[in-house]
Amino acid sequence: MIDVDPQRLTAIAHGIRRRVLEHTLKNNGGYMSQACSAAELLAACYGGALALGDVDEPYAPPPFTAVPRPGQAPRTGAVVHGAPSPDGDRLIVSPAHYALVVYAALIEVGRLSPDALDQFNADGSTVEMIGAEHSPGFETTTGSLSQALSQAGGIALGRRLKGETGRTWVFMSDGELQEGQTWEAFAALAFHRLDTVRVVVDVNAAQCDGPMDRVMTIEPVAERLRAFGASVDAVDGHDLPALLAAMRRETGKPHVVLAYTDPVRGLPLLEERRPVLHYLRFTSDAERQAYADAYTELAGRTS
Repeated sequence: MIDVDPQRLTAIAHGIRRRVLEHTLKNNGGYMSQACSAAELLAACYGGALALGDVDEPYAPPPFTAVPRPGQAPRTGAVVHGAPSPDGDRLIVSPAHYALVVYAALIEVGRLSPDALDQFNADGSTVEMIGAEHSPGFETTTGSLSQALSQAGGIALGRRLKGETGRTWVFMSDGELQEGQTWEAFAALAFHRLDTVRVVVDVNAAQCDGPMDRVMTIEPVAERLRAFGASVDAVDGHDLPALLAAMRRETGKPHVVLAYTDPVRGLPLLEERRPVLHYLRFTSDAERQAYADAYTELAGRTS
């Protein structure tokens, strides 16, 4: 684990929230609560806590021209993670609807061109609203949630067979812990002793259909994960020193960091939307102006 400056990560997290709110205002919609909850988590992942490869310059995403086919060189959004190395880290992003937040994080750390967001959700663009394997920051298409952990297990097992020592990280949302495939994957990780798999979960307690505890609670999730053979740290996901310490801990098991977060962090105006926080679309000119005023205040701060 590379030593990183929590103050720098705080600045990156602030930039993620600001950039996503700016995009939401321009486009009358965006995954704002995910930016509020996950900003510190993705700041840590992209700000130096993971041993990703270097990039020469910010990536300018090309258009989507054809589906993959035999004889065609594969196109992967993981190009923004730099050239993979045997002892380097891989990052698999599981909740594809966090794509806007991922793009903002990549821009903040200089891995993605700022004008990439001009292509967001446009016909023929690889800057998808729901990230796919060709979208910046996405190495795989993770399906209808919860498939990335299984994919990471396969990648980690393949890396072990090739003698690689690098870790395979997964960024997940807490709603994916309602899915059966997630638990099958954890059972497989434990069986194969894949201690190079490390998982960061955004536990923001909110999902598309409402609050987690009203849809289907996952608690006591730490105990459940331990029963499936993982080691677990539960932390305040906005406390960067605690988050980094949990990400650093070596346990000899697949390791999960349950990062408990606030889906309105940094944007208290969003609290008025509870319990429906999944997607922010303005319902009136007055509401849009309120968020524009909030953006002015947010942009005027450094953290």
